[in-house]
Amino acid sequence: MSSTDFAQRLVQALGPDTVATAEQDIAPWLSDWRGLYNGRAQAVVRPRRTEEVATCLALCQQAGVPVVPRGGNTGLCGGATPDQGAANVVLSLDRMNAVRGIDTIANTLVAEAGCILGNLRRAAQDAGRLLPLSLAAEDSSQIGGNVATNAGGVNVVRYGMARELVLGLEAVLPTGEVFHGLRTLRKDNTGYDLKQLLIGSEGTLGVITAVALRLFPRADVRSVVLAAVESPAQALRLFELLYAKCGARLQAFEYFSGDCLDLVLTHAEGVQEPFGQRYPAYVLVELADSADEAALNALLESVIGQALEDELCLDAVVSASLAQLQGLWKLREEISEAQRADGPHLKHDVSLPIERIPDFMASAQARLQAQFSGIRPFVFGHFGDGNLHYNLSRPAGAPRDWAATQGAAITDAVLDEVNRYGGSISAEHGIGQLKRDHFLHSKDPLELRLMREIKRLVDPAGIMNPGKLL
Repeated sequence: MSSTDFAQRLVQALGPDTVATAEQDIAPWLSDWRGLYNGRAQAVVRPRRTEEVATCLALCQQAGVPVVPRGGNTGLCGGATPDQGAANVVLSLDRMNAVRGIDTIANTLVAEAGCILGNLRRAAQDAGRLLPLSLAAEDSSQIGGNVATNAGGVNVVRYGMARELVLGLEAVLPTGEVFHGLRTLRKDNTGYDLKQLLIGSEGTLGVITAVALRLFPRADVRSVVLAAVESPAQALRLFELLYAKCGARLQAFEYFSGDCLDLVLTHAEGVQEPFGQRYPAYVLVELADSADEAALNALLESVIGQALEDELCLDAVVSASLAQLQGLWKLREEISEAQRADGPHLKHDVSLPIERIPDFMASAQARLQAQFSGIRPFVFGHFGDGNLHYNLSRPAGAPRDWAATQGAAITDAVLDEVNRYGGSISAEHGIGQLKRDHFLHSKDPLELRLMREIKRLVDPAGIMNPGKLL
């Protein structure tokens, strides 16, 4: 069957309003937002109901047509971008954006996959609850994509990854069969937890169409401190103290180097120097609770006072107002944009056993300087859960195509160090097509074999998101 014939079958089954086949209508769906990948497709399908997703997948399965699920296109690894196969069908969930229900007794939220994460967070807040999944792209990313990639974000220290927030989900398998796992039970000890196979599978096993998520009490009382530290090792000791003294109130523990702050102060607007002098590195700590603000501030000030006495930090400033709290967070949140303004760079989203972070950072820096003299590391991330964004910028005076010519060798060196310290080459961004070769090289052979066997069982025709992950 030709591409034209199959596209017309989709139109006949789902309607011209649901299926786009014109070249100009398909073009916007063929690239990732970073501009790293561009693909091809014969159609874009935008269903409004689970039944339409099922119809689409059943037809694609019968014809052996590849399907590329697409959420908000905020991924950093090309996982939602089609390859160069002309037969591809892009399946967008953007029209499936209904909140099916919020239960403030069971503390659950059920939403369709195309719901924007930020909208869900606001809906939970309006209901007097908290959906803790929070990330930079939350006003563009879709919850289906967040779950399919097991998104992380800034609150993982307290609430965990997306995987830990999902109670149940609904999904369509490659056959067109619907997996009815949209349960809100906290306890369901009846065999294999099949939803976990779909969480983090990056659309290679099926299409998530709806999710049931855990909600928490609103933690409207927040207090933030920016502490200066002399090293990653000192930051770790500070984390240990805060975790022991503040418990579940510790919501975020973010680290960034002094070079990161220099970039932000140079390129970002509306930011202020936090101290009277510069320091080697900084940690941004947030406590959150439903208790009174004075008690939370007193707790944080007491612990930071102890940290200063015990020489676990060099200096510290505690937020005294909401504006100051937001200003301190802005210093962390503007790092990526500041580095973009600085010029071409390489991104590495990695995780390590927390206690090995200082050793990794020292070792990786020494190795890179020895092999690639003048390279500039800009290291920041969710230090409290072991996640580093180990980003590298070109040496001063290097050509702008530096990343294109040396990037592969540099990434090999970084990820080799990550593996040497028992870490993961992807902490929260997934594998997609960007990290597939490194994934296949670094993963345990038994794990890879089991993954491939699961893939063959669930998707024997291999139509789901080809070229990604495996």
